[in-house]
Amino acid sequence: YYGVQTSQVFVGNGSDEVLAHAFHGLFQHGQPLLFPDISYSFYPVYCGLYGIDSVQVPLDEQFQIRVEDYVRPNGGIIFPNPNAPTGSPLALDAIERLLKANPDTVVLVDEAYIDFGGETAISLVDKYPNLLVSQTLSKSRSLAGLRVGIAVGHPDLIEALERIKNSFNSYPLDRMAIAGATAAFEDKAYFQQTCQQVIDNREVVVAGLEKLGFTVLPSVANFVFARHPDKDAATLAAGLREQGVIVRHFKQQRIAQFLRITIGTPEQNQALLDALQGL
Repeated sequence: YYGVQTSQVFVGNGSDEVLAHAFHGLFQHGQPLLFPDISYSFYPVYCGLYGIDSVQVPLDEQFQIRVEDYVRPNGGIIFPNPNAPTGSPLALDAIERLLKANPDTVVLVDEAYIDFGGETAISLVDKYPNLLVSQTLSKSRSLAGLRVGIAVGHPDLIEALERIKNSFNSYPLDRMAIAGATAAFEDKAYFQQTCQQVIDNREVVVAGLEKLGFTVLPSVANFVFARHPDKDAATLAAGLREQGVIVRHFKQQRIAQFLRITIGTPEQNQALLDALQGL
């Protein structure tokens, strides 16, 4: 599909299982694993589960990853691209600089939301044997309940994941999941149509939020990260919930005034904007 060989692909029960095997098999070293301070909340959980030392590297003032901050001794690097919950992407040339600066450790690019406007790093796999790229069928492929995730990388990395998998769960994918996943990759027209709908609706939501006075971080995900200069995020989230609209609020200090808002149907998006007008 991406011009990769079978030996470069690993599949598992959702990308969470793929990530768990990667933490277990690829990140247990003497040096700490590096990942952003604002990132996927499961990374610290996996570190705790597998006894992996880690360092959370602060995003810059614009909530972007700085490549130079990752040029230090490490036992691996992982980050979502686009990042979550910010939705901000890291460009491919920046990922290449990161790979060149860390040739002896695995760099895992977690692309759960890549299809909503980002550029996949799978094109770099043949060039960098330390690169592993994970994706999921739970977002852009609309198959969350099917539980299928993939990793793409050098055959040596894939073989390591296979060894871990075969020690704990030799047959992770059932035939229904395999059939559904195969059909999802084959139906490119539907995939492109649904992704474009999310992108178009995201632009409508961003425009609506900005009209209400919100500041919205640039997003290439199926959600946006927004704050209002005069209104408390926790109060807004509670007020929306009372009207049947649920958004994500994080208590982490740096992002305590932001809301992560998922892009829904046009009707759901309008319900969100209408509800915000009264708060």
